[in-house]
Amino acid sequence: MLIKANLLAVLQTFLALATLATADASIVNLGYAQYQGSVDTVTNTTSFLGIRYAAPPLGNLRWAAPQPPPTISGVQQATTQPNECYQAPLGNASTNPFENSSLSKRAVGQSEDCLFLNVYTPGSVVVASQSGGLPVVVYIHGGGYISGAASLYNGAELVVESNYGVIAVVLQYRLGLFGFLAGEAVKEGGALNGGLLDQNYALQWIQQYISLFGGDPTKVTIWGQSAGGGSVLQHVVAHGGNTQPPLFRAAMTSSMFLSSQYNYNDRIPEIMYSMVVNGTNCGSSSDTLSCVRAADINTLQTLNYNINLGGFYGTLTFVPVVDGSFIVERPTVTLSKGRLNGNSLLAVVNTHEGNILVDQSTTMGVPEFIGNIFPNFGSAQINGAAAMYQNLGSNVDQANLVMSESMFVCPTYYLLEAFEKKAWKAEFAISPGLHAMDIGEYFISYLTGPVFDNSQFITSFSNSFMAMVMFETPNHRYTPGDITPTWKKWRHDSTEMIFNKTSEGAPDVYTSQTDTDLLDRCTYWRNVSAYSVQ
Repeated sequence: MLIKANLLAVLQTFLALATLATADASIVNLGYAQYQGSVDTVTNTTSFLGIRYAAPPLGNLRWAAPQPPPTISGVQQATTQPNECYQAPLGNASTNPFENSSLSKRAVGQSEDCLFLNVYTPGSVVVASQSGGLPVVVYIHGGGYISGAASLYNGAELVVESNYGVIAVVLQYRLGLFGFLAGEAVKEGGALNGGLLDQNYALQWIQQYISLFGGDPTKVTIWGQSAGGGSVLQHVVAHGGNTQPPLFRAAMTSSMFLSSQYNYNDRIPEIMYSMVVNGTNCGSSSDTLSCVRAADINTLQTLNYNINLGGFYGTLTFVPVVDGSFIVERPTVTLSKGRLNGNSLLAVVNTHEGNILVDQSTTMGVPEFIGNIFPNFGSAQINGAAAMYQNLGSNVDQANLVMSESMFVCPTYYLLEAFEKKAWKAEFAISPGLHAMDIGEYFISYLTGPVFDNSQFITSFSNSFMAMVMFETPNHRYTPGDITPTWKKWRHDSTEMIFNKTSEGAPDVYTSQTDTDLLDRCTYWRNVSAYSVQ
């Protein structure tokens, strides 16, 4: 059995024991650098932390496409967590999972030099000679495209949960102003969607190098939570859904987030670019982008922080845009054409995704709320959306549903529909079912750990993801004691898997039919997606 009653306790003490239970690991020669990881004899895994996959995005490489990493002589010790990319808060928010609330727990600094990834393998040696190699799971962290870091997620836990059947990779990418500054000037003199290009570059790195760690580059699954799930969506629709050569075979999304995705030179991206130009005193420059590139990092980070903080409650300012090359059109348009990268999908949402992005004490009416989160809506779109929710509780209840369904739940259904009969859907329903509460069920050491500390439930929930990685279906029962019923593909009859617990505190995993009223509301949101710019 993979997760016995005492394994959860072992995993929860992993971080404390890791530094005491290490041994020499094999050296991996990447050509441009050699890295030596560390073995954890408690979990029987090897970690390679802080592998540089691209050149530092400094100086002229600010707002440029990622470039090859420099050649480094000697053996690099891959034993400490990398610097995280510069962080920023959510619009006018004090505490929520999008913010990086664990900074005080980790001995990592913030830096522009942050394009690193962590690799976790089974055992004490790299198994480069294994026939075909192991399947690979690539985790893209969430944080609203403005916060988050690889150090939050211990990929060794995924290796253990897979019964040592996968290689895990956790990557970082440029965030906020540094990763998602848009506008005509950035298009002409740099690269749009730098954070997405970083992720894409890391996926290319995996294709080239993961076999050296014992992984199979033809069996890659990309997985992300929140903005990480949104990033997975971006890679599914990248290049009009036809990235060549393919970079992954399967996709998994947890709480996939799709905010408004404007054209790079639309009004709002240009306003934000002007705010950065003015904030760096570059307004009189004949080449504003070069001027901004030369700005002091403290000035840029202050702008990054303040511009994000100044946004409407719960909204994000620096997010992906339609750039015309990597992302050629709004994601819903590409999905509606049935064009997508990847062969199969596992999509999971939480019961109440939107609550953390809504001021729970607001007195704002729902029409006004809708107009604030979708500034391109006219009265027809606002009134049409508000009418769907008018009998669904208080103004706060309605706002919670609007945020949840328009930006998380409904885009997930669009993605499920695009994958047709190769997709499975689940809901994490452990009360209160808020955004990000499911993370601790597969990353046991994440923040406060699992919200439902039950080994049988953790086995059932986490094994669904790892089965998808290894066998391209969540239905493979590779662990005795997995209580999950048989999955049905969502497009067949709108059947979903519900992960919950009984009132007595026992695991309760069962199938359910998708709410048809919810699907009707999703149809409306899809019909107005040209106005919501999704």
